[in-house]
Parts: sequence; C-alpha cells; structure tokens
Amino acid sequence: RSILVHFDPLVVEPEAVEQRLLQLVGTLADLELPAPEVTMVPVCYGGEFGPDLDHVCQHTGLSVEEVIRLHTGTDYLIYMLGFTPGFSYLGGMDDRLATPRLKTPRTHIPAGSTGIAGKQTGIYPIDSPGGWQLIGRTPLRLYDPFREPPVLLKAGNYVRFVAVTEDEYHQIAAQVATGIYEVKTEQLAKGRATK
Repeated sequence: RSILVHFDPLVVEPEAVEQRLLQLVGTLADLELPAPEVTMVPVCYGGEFGPDLDHVCQHTGLSVEEVIRLHTGTDYLIYMLGFTPGFSYLGGMDDRLATPRLKTPRTHIPAGSTGIAGKQTGIYPIDSPGGWQLIGRTPLRLYDPFREPPVLLKAGNYVRFVAVTEDEYHQIAAQVATGIYEVKTEQLAKGRATK
C-alpha cells in the first residue's frame, strides 16, 4: 500500500506534513467507508467478441461452458483503474482460469473487450493495444469523456459478469448508443468478500 502526497515546501514544512499524515494514519480504523456496489457487466463470450476463448480452454483444460460459468460465477473486486482511462484490474478470478498474456500484444483491442492475463481479468474501456487473452466483450461504455463521471467503475467496488447472447449484446449496444440503457447495480453489505 502506498500513497503519494503533493505539497509545496514553500507553503508548509515537510515535518508538518509528515506529522499530519501520521495523525491521519492513527484514525484510519475509525473511518466509515460506504458499502461497496457491484456493477453487472453483460458480456458476449467467444466468437468475434472473444477470439482467445478457445485458447483459454486449451490452456486450462476447461470447456467453453466451464470457462464462462467460472468467469461469471464471481464478484470481482476492482483493485485499481489504470493503463488507459477506466481500465479495471479485477481481483478474485478463479485460479483455474489463469492463462498467460499473449506473447505478442495486439495493436488494436476493441473497447469493451474482456480478457485474462495470468491470474487477473479486466475490461478494456477504449480501443487500445494490449496483450490480454480476449474471451468476450461488453457493450457497456466503461469510459465516456462526455458523461459525469466519465469512468463507470470505481476502485473498491465490484464487477459481476453476466453472459449474454450475441442478439442481447446488440440490443444492449443499441440502448447504450441512444442513452436509454440503465446499468444494473446492487448494493453489497459492508465488509463483504468475493465468493
């Protein structure tokens, strides 16, 4: 765990900043955090949306159905966002799904692509290069610079993947494009751990 603190040493003494930070650390146990929220993320697995699903099956020895069942069977803690705006690094993936990154990254990954890299899963929020094994795609816009807030997911919350058919994917995509799709969320109890 780490934190970066910016301060102007011409305005405040470094020792004063250090002293205040130490005081704050002492009160962290009393901090009341809001209950986390789980966001339901619809994903169409395989085919053009998940070109590496068969490779993940070969690597893990699991069937397509088992990979999808395991991938959708967990609430994933959003560890952090990074790499690109809104890229979610998700923890709690079943170890049986672990598959190494691609040896040579792709130069173009479509927005919404859902992938596996090692023991993590994540979602590409924008078109970008990347080296994760792509198993599916969501029609949700995880990053939209014209929306407030622009990033859909928040670190400390959870994601639950929900398998959808290709027809359902296109229906949701059309609703997202017209602004009528409502992202489904669920409030979780405080202190809840992943399954």
